[in-house]
Amino acid sequence: MSQTINDLQPTIGATYDEANREEYTYKSLSRAALLSLAFGLLGLLAWISPLLLFLSLCGLVFGLVAFRNLKKFPNELFGWPVAAMGTLLSVVILIASPARHIYIYNTEVPDGFERIQFGVLKSPMGAPDFPTPEALALNGKKVFLKGYIHPTSLSSNTSKSFVLVPDWATCCFGTQPPLTHMIEVHLSSDKFASKSFRQHSLAGVLEVHPYIKPIDGLQGVFYQLEAEHFE
Repeated sequence: MSQTINDLQPTIGATYDEANREEYTYKSLSRAALLSLAFGLLGLLAWISPLLLFLSLCGLVFGLVAFRNLKKFPNELFGWPVAAMGTLLSVVILIASPARHIYIYNTEVPDGFERIQFGVLKSPMGAPDFPTPEALALNGKKVFLKGYIHPTSLSSNTSKSFVLVPDWATCCFGTQPPLTHMIEVHLSSDKFASKSFRQHSLAGVLEVHPYIKPIDGLQGVFYQLEAEHFE
């Protein structure tokens, strides 16, 4: 009997040690799960700009990687709720953001106005900085376009006139853009313009001049817009 107990002691001790190790096994938070949640949160910015949808796509990819790793290494990793939250956020934004921007695109142009892009106004690279034939054909037309407020063109924080430029770099750094990259805007509505780095939507009558019209702070413009709509 004594021999039997002695024989069992190593087995009992091993079982206890194994259970004790399992109880105190260290688990680390899955980095993929954490990245999924981080990109899922950053992806919320795609609600503002569809160009940022790649953030939600990254969140979805990291979420799927996290689920695979968590299933493969259950004793080493934890983070199922974190991965689920990041993946859910990413999926929701990947579906909802494009739907929102498509709806805005299809409904944002006021009745009676024609949507145009800044590209039809800009002279081609290497060509003289002069209004394009397409731009000259738009003289006197009611147009809708988007752009950024040039920071040096505002006389105050509540201005009724400013210069619109096509890209964020010109807007933020305040350099002198090419003449065909600028539109002098006058607001005919009850709204005012202030310094801003976000893109604005405008609708109004476009005037195209065959000569340079001097303006304060910049060399001058060929284009003017009497804006009835400003967002």
